[in-house]
Amino acid sequence: MKSFRTPSLILTSPWSLTFILFWVFPVTYSLYISFTDYRLLTGEYDWIGLANYRELLSDPAFLAALKNTFIFVGGTIPFTTVFALVMALLVNRQFRGRAFFRSAFFLPSITSMVVVALIFTNLYARGGYIATLANLAGVSIPIHGFLYDNTTALYSIMAMDVWMSVGYYMLIFLAGLKAIPDELYEAAEINGASPMKTFWSITLPLLQPVALFVIVINSIKSFQVFVEIFVMTKGKFDTATSVFFIYEEGLTTAFRIGYASAAAYVLFIIIALFSIAQFVLLRKRSAAW
Repeated sequence: MKSFRTPSLILTSPWSLTFILFWVFPVTYSLYISFTDYRLLTGEYDWIGLANYRELLSDPAFLAALKNTFIFVGGTIPFTTVFALVMALLVNRQFRGRAFFRSAFFLPSITSMVVVALIFTNLYARGGYIATLANLAGVSIPIHGFLYDNTTALYSIMAMDVWMSVGYYMLIFLAGLKAIPDELYEAAEINGASPMKTFWSITLPLLQPVALFVIVINSIKSFQVFVEIFVMTKGKFDTATSVFFIYEEGLTTAFRIGYASAAAYVLFIIIALFSIAQFVLLRKRSAAW
């Protein structure tokens, strides 16, 4: 008697249908309407080809948002990666209270971004805690607070993002450190290698795949920064990023869904190229090691 076997297609159909309905269709349809003048309120549209993309390349608001996005990515990823690695090395050692510090460092990364943004909005305010400490240290601060000045607003949000993200990437580096065989460190100790030599010759090369994962994932997240900008400054004071520009063009001011979709695909291409470049560069360094 033949046993009844449920086809794998039936077992995977709930996930497949959800994937097609909520990912494949929106992504494909948004690509189509990026070539149109789509009017959200009426649902009507006209085919305009590459006009949206050509307009983006000469739109000062989009170019400024793109510049802010690159500043955010370039200014957060190095600090987040280095701090996360240093913290992982520290909590990987044996000391009393190690579990507490691991949990404390990781806690900000699982806290709601909206909650953290609201807290830091108060901290960055004119009479906030950070401004008070700056005054005590003799450091001049903007008259209306850090978030209400073009020269400090974006960098203040970047500092908050690093503080919030570093614990998550610390945990990933910690997992990578645990995967390194202890025999390698024992052999290095027997041969008289210093801790710094051991780090550069064993730890760092073997953490290359983990570092690549951290940098790529963090880059993708940073390119899509939105919640912090929306909650803390509403895109004012030269803090508007690419995703915020897409949100404003598509859903708040002009309701230009086609134009916003074109901006989203430009950002998608930039993220893809940036990720590929990171893969190539870090793999070449890994081979050199």
